[in-house]
Amino acid sequence: FISRGDVVVVKPNIGWDRTPIHAANTNPKVVAEVVRLAYDAGAKSVIVTDASCNEPNRCFQRSGIWKAAYDVGAEVVIPAAHRFRGMRLKGEVLDDWPVYTPLVNADKVINVPIAKHHNLSKYTAAMKNWYGALGGRRNRLHQNIDVSIADLATFIQPTLTIVDAVRVLMRNGPQGGNVADAKDMHTVIATTDQVAADAYGCQLIGRKPEEIPYLKMGHERGLGTMHWQNLRLAEV
Repeated sequence: FISRGDVVVVKPNIGWDRTPIHAANTNPKVVAEVVRLAYDAGAKSVIVTDASCNEPNRCFQRSGIWKAAYDVGAEVVIPAAHRFRGMRLKGEVLDDWPVYTPLVNADKVINVPIAKHHNLSKYTAAMKNWYGALGGRRNRLHQNIDVSIADLATFIQPTLTIVDAVRVLMRNGPQGGNVADAKDMHTVIATTDQVAADAYGCQLIGRKPEEIPYLKMGHERGLGTMHWQNLRLAEV
């Protein structure tokens, strides 16, 4: 997945001013391990970044991701206005939109979302995590959230998807706030198929893939398969 000399961007979910026990952001230990493995594979540099929903400095610090990534040698990049550039996404809903340039300038992108409930899209992990690639008023997209998720997953197709399901937010997502809403599952899902990652992962919160409209859209667009059972699985 990683070639010697690659500039790699690791894209966790660092959207919320929450600590790891709340399971609103990607587990910092998972992020650190992905960074370490990328360097072991020969990466020249590894950047860890996201476009947060809450105040970025607080999100990066309280999530534990800033320190965890820095301690293993990653460059941690806080989002700033000059890092966004208007781009043509050519989607059904997303046409011209500000995009976070570190994600499109990298040699390889590793998507490292957390699996959790979402009050609008029902479930969020791999495909929905690309909302963190957008600037502008993202809440404008909520009226067509499923189509916008499919548009983003069409525009940004990662080298690898690694879903953190170590501790899963079962309800009141995406932000949570009540420790009782999260459940320890001690699971990580790794795949090159972001649709399959979500089709498998949504079952962790009691959903079926066919209940998630953006999964069907991604499947129909050829971004991956909803039928994860047809793939070769390896449990370790």
